[in-house]
Amino acid sequence: MKQGTGDGGQGTEIVRASVRGDDAPAWAMEGFLEINRAGHLAVEGVDALELTRDYATPLYVFSEPRIVANIESLKRAAKAVNRPVKFCYASKANSNMAVLDAVRRAGIDAEVNSGGELYKALRVGFRPQQIIFNGTSKTSAEIDHAVGAGIYAINVDSLYELELIEASARRLNKRARVALRLVPEIGTRSHIGLQTALLTSKFGIAAIDLPHALGRAAQNTELLDVCGIHIHVGSQTPDIEPFADACQALWHHLIEYHRATGRTLDHINIGGGLPVNYMRDASHAADIAETERAMFSAQLDITEVLRRAVEVARGAAIEADALHLFEGMTILMEPGRSVISDAGIVLTTVRNMKTREGVGDTWVLTDAGYNLLLSMNNYKWYYHLISASRSGVNHDTPYKVAGPLCDSGDVYFDIEQGRRLPDYRKLPEDVRPGELLALLNAGAYSLAQMFPYNGRPLPAAVMVRAGGRVDVIRRADTYEDLVAQDVW
Repeated sequence: MKQGTGDGGQGTEIVRASVRGDDAPAWAMEGFLEINRAGHLAVEGVDALELTRDYATPLYVFSEPRIVANIESLKRAAKAVNRPVKFCYASKANSNMAVLDAVRRAGIDAEVNSGGELYKALRVGFRPQQIIFNGTSKTSAEIDHAVGAGIYAINVDSLYELELIEASARRLNKRARVALRLVPEIGTRSHIGLQTALLTSKFGIAAIDLPHALGRAAQNTELLDVCGIHIHVGSQTPDIEPFADACQALWHHLIEYHRATGRTLDHINIGGGLPVNYMRDASHAADIAETERAMFSAQLDITEVLRRAVEVARGAAIEADALHLFEGMTILMEPGRSVISDAGIVLTTVRNMKTREGVGDTWVLTDAGYNLLLSMNNYKWYYHLISASRSGVNHDTPYKVAGPLCDSGDVYFDIEQGRRLPDYRKLPEDVRPGELLALLNAGAYSLAQMFPYNGRPLPAAVMVRAGGRVDVIRRADTYEDLVAQDVW
């Protein structure tokens, strides 16, 4: 098997992984993340060290087969519930064009949050009817773009935004398809910053205002086609109940709308937020507070989530003597993290070491900071850290680990000592500068949020395809790129 370079060139031969089954570490995923015969981390059989010799570090690495496998699990869940289900990939999680193209070819649709994401989705080949548009602060230009393109639905975030969409439809002589985003006061056990269905959040239309929004749309049917109602409870939701509660709230309003107007809706949208298990390896579990541990290690069966949603919807329809509404209804979901998170890793090199004799800490300083993994700073997010150079040896020596930024918050632990993250990371004994480390489950909200703080050029990203071919999907920036948009 040969490693591609993204431009038709050829690289070195890569040995296949050899540690399997019961001998594999907890973080390993057969066929995707394994340990090869050299003891190195391998991604789809490609040696991580070979990748960084060709493309340097830091380096984002994505697996297209893993993206496809995650999407196939969604499709199987939809088939199991035997109901129309439309999955729209939340492109905010990672809107790299190669990632979007992999998602499109895997056979699901797209959710966008800006004019830029809409442009990218259309540019990569999603049809307008495959796209829904979220967001709290859409501009008139963005709305014009969405209405003009004829996308599946604009998820309306306020009464004022409904007026903007109506004005756009009149201006363009088009009929805009809209779904109303409801904020029904549903909490979850996720991070407070990731909860979006609370009245204290910035998202959505309050339930008290929903009848007014529906009424306005009903008076302007030549301009506004209300096709659905939407709720998003937030990200990394560890329980089924919030999804069921969201479905219940949606059906209540859908039935009320039908009774008042006689009109039906195409879909209910129960949002995204399906969690990813960031702690398949639980070696740091005791070092993280219980609530955070429950969130980081959350696992939900998407089939069970959909079954519960269908059960709630059908029950509400029967109770309201409106089963015909249920029979014609499509369920929308907006998975993002669950599609891309475990399909991506960040490779980083140890650049410096230091020992604090007075406190007994040994520091490992890497070239990947929160400029590449912003959630590590914003939410104190946990990414499991391993040695890619020595993946098969015991990881039982504690180190303080930090990135390269001139910022005290650029650390892989919680400086507030709140036990949200472990104070120390366990790596092999005798780590030295030049050793390659890997941050796992780093595919979501990393590449999409990176920024060139401290004048650090943004790194390359590669995609490992089926069979081990490697393509560059983002070129590394140069110093010239740092000044390309500046004027002086």
